[in-house]
Amino acid sequence: MKRIFSLVLFILSFVLLTTAADTSIWTVNSRADVLGGDSRGVSIDDTGAITIAPKLAEVFKTEQPYIWSSVVDPAGNVYLGTGGDGRIFKVDTNGKGSLFSDLNELNVSALVIGKSGELFAATSPDGKVYRIDSSGKADVYFDPKEKYIWSLALMPDGSLAVGTGENGKIFRVKSANATPESSLVADTSQTHIVSLATDKQGNLYAGTDSNGLVLRIGADGKPFALLDSPLRELHQIAVAPDGSIYALAIGESVATAKPAETPAPAAAKPVSATKPGPTTPETAQKSRYDLTGAKSAVYRIMPDGAADILWASSTISGFSIAPNQSGDGVLIGTSDKGRIYNVTNDGRETLLLQTDANQISTLRPFGKNIFATSSNQGSLFKFGSETAAEGSYESAVLDAKSFASWGRIWWRSAGNVQIQTRSGNTGKPDETWSAWSNAYTDQAGAQIASPKAKYLQWRAVLRSAPGAASLSEVNVSFLPRNIAPEVLSIQILPTNVGLVPNPPIQIDPNIELSGLDPQDFGMPNAAVAPRKVYQRAARSLQWTAEDRNGDKLLYDVYFKQVNEATFKLLKENLDQNFLTVDGQSLADGQYIFKIVAKDSPSNPTGVALSGDRISDPIDIDNTPPVVTAIGTPQTSGDRARVTFDAQDAASYISRAEYSVNGGDWQTVYPEDGISDGPKERYSFDVSLKGTGEHVVTLRVFDANGNAGNARVLVKQ
Repeated sequence: MKRIFSLVLFILSFVLLTTAADTSIWTVNSRADVLGGDSRGVSIDDTGAITIAPKLAEVFKTEQPYIWSSVVDPAGNVYLGTGGDGRIFKVDTNGKGSLFSDLNELNVSALVIGKSGELFAATSPDGKVYRIDSSGKADVYFDPKEKYIWSLALMPDGSLAVGTGENGKIFRVKSANATPESSLVADTSQTHIVSLATDKQGNLYAGTDSNGLVLRIGADGKPFALLDSPLRELHQIAVAPDGSIYALAIGESVATAKPAETPAPAAAKPVSATKPGPTTPETAQKSRYDLTGAKSAVYRIMPDGAADILWASSTISGFSIAPNQSGDGVLIGTSDKGRIYNVTNDGRETLLLQTDANQISTLRPFGKNIFATSSNQGSLFKFGSETAAEGSYESAVLDAKSFASWGRIWWRSAGNVQIQTRSGNTGKPDETWSAWSNAYTDQAGAQIASPKAKYLQWRAVLRSAPGAASLSEVNVSFLPRNIAPEVLSIQILPTNVGLVPNPPIQIDPNIELSGLDPQDFGMPNAAVAPRKVYQRAARSLQWTAEDRNGDKLLYDVYFKQVNEATFKLLKENLDQNFLTVDGQSLADGQYIFKIVAKDSPSNPTGVALSGDRISDPIDIDNTPPVVTAIGTPQTSGDRARVTFDAQDAASYISRAEYSVNGGDWQTVYPEDGISDGPKERYSFDVSLKGTGEHVVTLRVFDANGNAGNARVLVKQ
């Protein structure tokens, strides 16, 4: 998303305001921008271009919450293993589905077609492997005496590989009712064998939890680790036609969570038109090989054992994979809005499809088609090379930050593309929003017809006729309603502390004249903090202010004594958020100051607004305390007792100290024990060294740092 100030040259007859309160432009033209919206029948390639997606058909609804497993037989019938009622559905080549077998278990976690056409089904927890004939009759085929059965694979000789948990064992079952002891192939140190796959050479591959390993099991049953992922579970393994292996790793274990409820995706947050800059830097992009914080990743293991990471995400949870029918890359089903991604072997990523489901749980290629299953709710989908006749895309919601007037909308497209808009004042579009506008058809630009509001969304409709349609960029102009600036706080510094401006950041005047944002040139807009210096009688004010429109601010400072009726102007049009007042220019008394923030530099007359805040009372006290020696000092040996009175007319006595014959100052307390009143008496003993005259000086300070003194002669 980008925010552009001043002149933007793009199409005929589009003019922006040239004040600092320029029209803002919301531009959606990158892949990250586009993925923030919702796709229906459109694909998004690695550049962010939107095109019409493959035709997606919902073939069958199971009315079950989960589809955990699926398989396609040679005739094209699809079998679906569900949870949490343990049912298996059969969907024929005409798309007619029916209950095939009810195993009275919680979850059908794996399915495979046997060499003779029978169906094998694994169940969890405390489940078994069932063999189901063509009529749907199920018999227990293998009982491993393990809590979980996660995975099945058919070996070239027709035997059945079985992966279990919680003891991480792999069995090879050659006949019905074989014992676990005679069928055990590998007893690994892993907790779960989550996935199994075989290749044309008869190699068996296993994906594990919780160490994220891909194991190759040799004929002797010895496992050899091909991959050790930092993600904990190797959720699925798929063998490509060229012999390479795709492995999906996930950060959170599904094996220990089944059949946990799949959470609904969080509602997308509105986006702003603010572009990245020094104060709002763009999120740094990580290498896909950096799996720190990753939720999922897809590896490609070459036939020689070398492994590459094709895809990784810290925000998206992959849940299923299938080799791409083109032979280049892999399809990834996710729990991110039920999306399916196509990732090539060189890492180029395309959002191929988006469904209405929460999760794509399995992907099964068959001929030129792909069967995809979903969870929440459990449905079967099919797509292939045929593209849809029409698709639509809904953008993320724009947050204009305040009530806004909408300008024009323009875009870059090819083919039959129409754009609509709607607006509202809630962050999520609902029944309170306006209806979608009539279609805008001229990509050169049109006035937005949606009513003024805080939020806006646009929708693109792409049609394949008369030719291929694509959309690569959409721009929306808007002018937020001006909001009065706020003075958030006023800080009063101690007396005698002055504030001196530091040299400001030098900005090329041509930048300001052009109306461009200095942030575009790497210059932060933040003001340079002042330096603190000693300044006799200074009273310094420092304040913070905010403008929701990002306008430039000027400040006026007013003052008055507390008991006066009206404020008087002290300084106006300050471009810095601090002021040092010479306290000696004001008579003693208690004052309050008013700071007025104005956005007039960024708004024309009649539109500019202001906001103000009044300070706490400030004491101005330029009169030092009066100190008077009382009586005659009383001597006794080498000691003398002296007495002084101190009085302050404007504030109170805060501390006192004495010196003998110009020596070091020493703290002294009044007779009542604490210096805190307008009048205090100090009576204290001093030590005298030698005979003759001695000078005892008392120095007294008031609350504002003014000092008064008096002395007395002591004769010994």
